[in-house]
Amino acid sequence: MKTSVFFSLFLVLLSIFSKAQMDDKFYQPKKEMKSLEFKNIENVSLPVGSDTITAVVLKPESKSIKKTIIFFHGAGGNISTYQFMTKPLVENGFQVVMIDVRGYGKSTGKPTHLNVAEDGQKMFDYLLTRKDISNTKIYLYGASLGSQVATHLAKDNMAKISGLILDGGMSSFTDIAIHFKPEMKEIIEKYVVSPYSAKEDVKALKGLPKLFIYSKSDSTVPFDQGMTIYDNAPDPKQFLEFKTEHLEAMVSDKDNVLKAIEKL
Repeated sequence: MKTSVFFSLFLVLLSIFSKAQMDDKFYQPKKEMKSLEFKNIENVSLPVGSDTITAVVLKPESKSIKKTIIFFHGAGGNISTYQFMTKPLVENGFQVVMIDVRGYGKSTGKPTHLNVAEDGQKMFDYLLTRKDISNTKIYLYGASLGSQVATHLAKDNMAKISGLILDGGMSSFTDIAIHFKPEMKEIIEKYVVSPYSAKEDVKALKGLPKLFIYSKSDSTVPFDQGMTIYDNAPDPKQFLEFKTEHLEAMVSDKDNVLKAIEKL
């Protein structure tokens, strides 16, 4: 989704309140939900601290599940905003779990970098208690801003998953802020802290299959940030390049994306 306006606003605020904790300005949660266009939907709700986080488990019509994909979406909207990315997965036999961290959709609270990581681990631990998930191969999928928590979870749970997919993910919170406001590079490097980052966490994923999906036409996340993560990643890894805008690979190049995920 387009986030350039958001990051511009974030950096204006940063220039005024440079010493404040600003990581929550990366998140644009929406409470209003679109109708979910899936046939088999199970709602999940978990307590975390004084808040509640939610998810949906989407099962394919076929009884034979290819893989389970745990999907972390981008900065804007909520799970219903990203159905265009997950519907083709479900239609092609994948079981998909879409997660709304604190503040998004039906989840309560306010997202920050640290509690997003906590939410992801909490939901992941719960999902592993379910035989319908633990008895399948599990893959983490991070879209755009979701790439950060997905890679962080992969590092912390590598023995429990079978692969990682990053689609249009930035190399770090700091790097994406600098991209949108290069003239403020010095102050951003000083005050916009990345408590975890895909470009660093990916270095630990030795032996874990990884798929990177990026476009040179992406006007939201620079292609070179995807290359930075890819170059830092140990084998095995695959880079899938497509030609349209941010997060549109599943629209413009669906067959190749699905084929790459099946082989992962």
